[in-house]
Amino acid sequence: MQALNDGASALVLMSKEALDRHKVTPLAKIISFADAATAPIDFTIAPALAMPKALENTGVNIEDVSLFEINEAFSVVSLANIALLKLPKDKVNVDGGAVSLGHPIGMSGARLITHLTHRLTRGQYGLAGICNGGGGASAMLIQKMK
Repeated sequence: MQALNDGASALVLMSKEALDRHKVTPLAKIISFADAATAPIDFTIAPALAMPKALENTGVNIEDVSLFEINEAFSVVSLANIALLKLPKDKVNVDGGAVSLGHPIGMSGARLITHLTHRLTRGQYGLAGICNGGGGASAMLIQKMK
C-alpha cells in the first residue's frame, strides 16, 4: 500500500498561433497521443497497447525515444509494460516512478509529462503511458524544444 500524496501541477498548452502572438518558445511539443483499452482485469498492461499506438504515423520508432515514463499505480505496471514493449530498463522512470515519488490523485498524467519535459534535452523524444482501473490507457509522445 502506498502512502497518500499531496501535489499540484499546471501545464500550459498553446496553439502555434498563440505561441507566435505571445512570442514564447515552448519547452516541448506534443507530437501525438493515443488511447487504448483491454479487459478491466488486465488494466496493468493497457499502456503497452496505447504507447505503440501513439507512435503510429509519426515517423518516430520506439528506438528513437530517449525516455519513457510509465505511471505505476502498482510496481507490476512498469515491469509488465517494460517486458511487453521490450523497453530498455535504463530509459524507463529514470528518477523513480509513482511508487517511489507518489502520484497524487488527478495529477499523475501531468507529473509524467512535466518530468519528461524537464529531463529530456533539445530534440529528444519522450513517451508517457498511464493506465486506469477500467482497462483503458493513454499515451503521449512529446519532443523537447528548448
